[in-house]
Parts: sequence; C-alpha cells; structure tokens
Amino acid sequence: MTTTTTTTTTTTTTTGPAVILRTLREKRELTQDELAERVFVSRQAVSRWENGETVPGVETLKLLSKVFDVSINTLLGTPRKLVCQCCGMPLEDDALLSREADGAINEDYCKWCYADGAFAYPTMDSLIDYLSKAFSSEQWPEDAARAYYAEALPKLKHWAEH
Repeated sequence: MTTTTTTTTTTTTTTGPAVILRTLREKRELTQDELAERVFVSRQAVSRWENGETVPGVETLKLLSKVFDVSINTLLGTPRKLVCQCCGMPLEDDALLSREADGAINEDYCKWCYADGAFAYPTMDSLIDYLSKAFSSEQWPEDAARAYYAEALPKLKHWAEH
C-alpha cells in the first residue's frame, strides 16, 4: 500500500524529533525499512526524519504515535504542558494519557477521566463530588476543595463544551 505523505522542512537539532524518532525506533529494534513499512512511507523518508531534514506530516505522526505507543507531543519533543481537560490534572507522563477505543492516545484527557472513547464522569457535579472527597485534607477542607473545583472545572475544554 502506498500513500502520499506531506513533510515539513526543519532545521537539524540534537534534541528534537530527529533524535526522538531514531531513539524510539532503535529501542524497538526496528530498521528504517521496517518502520517505513509500518507507517506507509519510504525508508528514505524515515532517514530524512532521523537526520532532521524533515518532520513527518500529521497523519504519519498519528501512525508513529501508535507504533511507538507515545503521544505526538512526545514525538515532536514539544515542551507544551498538557493538562487533563476534564479534571485539570497535569499530564506530565505519557502513561497518564487517555486512550481512544482504537487504542490511540488522546492528549486532552487523563486515563482516569476518559478511557476507551468514553468519559468516566457523566456530570461535572459527579467529578466535583469525587475530587473534593479524594483530595481534601485537614489543611484543605472538603468545602474549600468543592469551591475550588466548582470554579476551575468550567474553564476546562470538556466542561466548557457541555
């Protein structure tokens, strides 16, 4: 199967996508040919990515994300700080990211709020109930936690859209 892939020219760096892609490929003990076959590009395209001459296009990044089981954010070495758009938890590690029903990583939500294409909390009130009980303490009483979450959660993408 052959597909057309759009790439973007970039400058070579020592910590960017080129190094990350090569490291992930070598960690999986894949040759450039094997990786190319899995993401429907030529071996030369993989070589250009690893040499920092180009970066994969959006659709290819999605495939690479699945092959390496990491987020697109990780593939690009982007310093963007991810936050769960349901509960507000910082997503500092790919292991915290949610999954779609097909296994693809979803960078918008944590694995506790969203899994297999479905949200765990049907209403904001149900999430506030959980969070205010789970994270309250003597220093942060439940009513203070509840007030904080009631103010913070509506600003997040998931609740702003509902």
